[in-house]
Parts: sequence; C-alpha cells; structure tokens
Amino acid sequence: MVRRFPAALVLVALALAGCAPQQESPRPAPSASGPASTSAAATGASNAPTPSNLPSTHAPTAPANGGERWTTFTTADGTLAFDLPPAWSAKDPAGELAEGGGAYAEVRNQAGKVMATLRTNMAIGSSCTQKYPYEVLDTADLPALGQNGAVPQFAFETRGNAGTPGPPGVQAAGYGITSGPLPSGPDACPILHFFRWPPNSAMFGAFYDPANNATPGDPSLPYPELAKKYRETAEYADIRKMITSLRPVAK
Repeated sequence: MVRRFPAALVLVALALAGCAPQQESPRPAPSASGPASTSAAATGASNAPTPSNLPSTHAPTAPANGGERWTTFTTADGTLAFDLPPAWSAKDPAGELAEGGGAYAEVRNQAGKVMATLRTNMAIGSSCTQKYPYEVLDTADLPALGQNGAVPQFAFETRGNAGTPGPPGVQAAGYGITSGPLPSGPDACPILHFFRWPPNSAMFGAFYDPANNATPGDPSLPYPELAKKYRETAEYADIRKMITSLRPVAK
C-alpha cells in the first residue's frame, strides 16, 4: 500500500523534476547536434507577441526512435495515458501520492535519466515578486486536455539571459504543460508549468538540466544558449512527442 500525504501548496521551485541550482557555465556530456531551427523563438521584448497570437510552428528534430515501435503507458489510477519511446521506462507510483490518490509517474530514458514527471491531484500556489527576460522556444496546443473550453499548451521556455540571471535556486528553463497564458512583454514571472485537471491541477514535464539532458555543442556556452541547442536534439523531440501525446483514458 502506498503511503499518502496531505496535498501541499506547491511553488515553482518544487514543481518539476530535476530541480537544481542554475549554473552559468554548465558542463554536460556532448552529443551529436541536430539541424538548425527553422523558426524564431518568442523573446522578452517590447514587440513580443501576445499569448493569443504566439506562433507554435517550431518543428523539432525527428524523434530518435522514429522507426521503432512506441508503446502506450497508462497511469496506475487509469485516468491518463501517453506514448512512451522505445527503451524508455515509466514507473507509477514513483513516490508518495497526495491525499486522495492520483498519478505520480516518472519517465526515464534508456540511460536511466529522468526525462519528465507526471503528477495529478496537486494543490498549487505561486507568487511573482520579480520578473526576468525570457524566451519561449516551442509551443503546441493540447486540445485533448481541454477543461471547460480552456486548452492547455505544451511549452519550452527559458528565464534570464547573459545580462540578467534567471531565478535563484532553480534551473531557468523548463518544458511542460501549462494552462496559464504564455508570457508577453519584456519580462516574465518564474516558470510555472501546471495545467487544470480534476480534481485540481496536474503537471507533466521537467526543468532542463544540461547535466541530465544530453546537449550538443560547447558546454561552456551560457545556459539559455544550451537550452536552445537542446531544442534541436532527437532526445528533445522524443520528450515533446511523449508529453504532447498525454490524453484522458476513455471510460
């Protein structure tokens, strides 16, 4: 029997798997680079697009396992399912559940590294006392997860740049699903990737960590630049395809 604990108020610093202090010059293990991006990222500038017209046209590199058979993983509570890349594994429950149950699935790649975490029945809260420069690197609508007419989005975002570091104590880039509006204007609050899902909220994503997410190129590049390089990798394409496949299980 899984021990349960009361649902807690969750802040962004505790929200996503793989949370670790941001480094100005991280040292990931290099891997083969993917092709260059064919679309511009939304940036924190005075002419930044509003959430309603933010483009979602970025086409990431083909998944690393495009020619192999993906499988379907269903959460232990039978409420949600997603497509899992070959040789990757998912475990549910991966830890203690919130009071009242829910899902807690952890996805690892073939090297055993955590690529994303899915959790439901989460009570969340946030505060925004400081804003940061940002880039929205990738987005996609997820109509299968819509609630009361509101459609959440997959997003890969960064906070901070060479002149202004991101929030202290957390990695300043992350990918996941959000029901909140994407940032607009010159600056944005810290990343908060949660989406509305009964009975309250859910998450499926992770912070980008160049020590965990295999990133090509010079490891001494600034963290936001490494995040943009990671966007072009086959590993990121697998993550994107997996997260955007999340859907409710038909009853």
